[in-house]
Amino acid sequence: MSEKKDENPPDHGPHQHAHTAPSTQQMRTVGQRRRDAEEKLEHHLQEARHKDTSHHAEAAKQEGSE
Repeated sequence: MSEKKDENPPDHGPHQHAHTAPSTQQMRTVGQRRRDAEEKLEHHLQEARHKDTSHHAEAAKQEGSE
């Protein structure tokens, strides 16, 4: 009796083979998340620069008034 190999491999859902190319929707989602993260980082960096500039200006005023 010959064994028949499974002609239909089990469906592993969205986590198919490790080398399977991502879908277009997945690529769009990753791109959007990356843009959002970069925008958020830029915003935080601008806030930090502004606080640093304000801090230095405040320190200079205090030194000048003493």
